[in-house]
Amino acid sequence: MATVPSAIVQFDSITKRFRAERDEPAALDDITFSISEGEIFGIVGESGAGKSTLLELVNGLTAPTSGTVTVRGADVARLDRRGLRALRRDIGVVFQGVHLLSNTTVRDNVRLPLRLAARAEGTRTSRREQQRAVDEILAFVGLAHRADHFPAQLSGGERQRVGLARALVSGPPLLLCDEPTSSLDASTTGDVLRVLADAREKLGTTVIVITHDLDVVKVLCDRAALLEKGRLREVFPIARSGDRHLPSYYEQVKRELMS
Repeated sequence: MATVPSAIVQFDSITKRFRAERDEPAALDDITFSISEGEIFGIVGESGAGKSTLLELVNGLTAPTSGTVTVRGADVARLDRRGLRALRRDIGVVFQGVHLLSNTTVRDNVRLPLRLAARAEGTRTSRREQQRAVDEILAFVGLAHRADHFPAQLSGGERQRVGLARALVSGPPLLLCDEPTSSLDASTTGDVLRVLADAREKLGTTVIVITHDLDVVKVLCDRAALLEKGRLREVFPIARSGDRHLPSYYEQVKRELMS
């Protein structure tokens, strides 16, 4: 009998209000679903649907008004400061704006989380060990040849892959991606999606991705949740097919303008 993957993230009856007034619409309203280990899970919905708030609950940047968010068996809202730091070390985060340090090379941008973790934990991770981890992850995202370049010398897609390398360099079991491809064209989007798929297949990373692009969901995700005005409408299984093909820019233009 096949083993059922355990949940790495569980939302139980989550409601989030940013204001106490009862007539103020909830940012999230009675949300319940789970995300399995090793899954690539999409979260879709219009602007203001509550997608980013949902991600902020996962790494403890905000707390639910009611309900429970469990990540890797821990109730996030009950963690103390030390527990939150430990949780966040196990979670990589990638945003639409990559926020690389402009005066620092690609290699040192990617090494930054390792340096900060070593300082916070008081460990003596050697520069050589850090360098090895950085070189390995830059090769993984296809940017070993750009290690000594600065962000201004990179394309938008390359900068996003540097952001992915920085998020993955410490080997987190969970990766949160908030609109990681929204500013990219179809070709560079494909490069980013290949990295995300490889992170699951080769590194065992569970990936949660917010996106407005349904083509990205169809190509990348195993399941997707649709949020609408803070409520969960449905969790959709994504049909697997032999051709997980991301439409080219030409195909997207033709489809939109001629449909």
